[in-house]
Amino acid sequence: MKIITLSVITVIMAFVTVSCNQASNKNEQSSNDTAIVSEEQLSSQPKEGDTVAASIISETSSGQDAEATGKEEAKEISIAPIVTDYLSLKNALVSDDDKAAASAGKKLLATLNKVDMKAIPADKHKKYMDITDDAKEHAEHIEENVGNIHHQREHLASLGEDLRDLIDLFGTSQTLYQDHCPMFNDGKGAVWFSANKEIKNPYYGSKMMTCGKVEKTINGK
Repeated sequence: MKIITLSVITVIMAFVTVSCNQASNKNEQSSNDTAIVSEEQLSSQPKEGDTVAASIISETSSGQDAEATGKEEAKEISIAPIVTDYLSLKNALVSDDDKAAASAGKKLLATLNKVDMKAIPADKHKKYMDITDDAKEHAEHIEENVGNIHHQREHLASLGEDLRDLIDLFGTSQTLYQDHCPMFNDGKGAVWFSANKEIKNPYYGSKMMTCGKVEKTINGK
């Protein structure tokens, strides 16, 4: 009887041990599965560093776009400083003052050299360069020819043509009068520009101050 009882107890203990081992294995498997799922979820979420990097790229792109837009919207240059220097030069020759004309020619040359080329629209760039390269040459000649006022006046006639072309290209912010002298340059004539309607001829000065006429009034815009 004791032998039978011990056998029964042994069987029960073996059953309990097996059940415990199975339960333990299931718990370990469940923990492992949970850990794997958590790692997958974390890896699928965006990292903080990735978010910041994306934000920087976006801001940089926006800044570049804004810069590009700004360039497209940039206004055309104003030729007002060039006109001002031309008028000073013209007035010096009206007064028969070759030294003042040379000084004005030097200032005009400096103004032409300071123009921001980036402000000139692409479709007008070549035309502008052609005009101003010529204008610089004439301004330089006027600067260098103190004592030879007739030669200075010859170059003023060419500058008048250059200024007319610049006005046609960009317009003017002030009202100007385009005047014409029929006698200068061996009767071929020459234009000049003035801020006043009254004729004061820069090609002959005091010798024939009122020679010429107003050809056109150019209204400022």
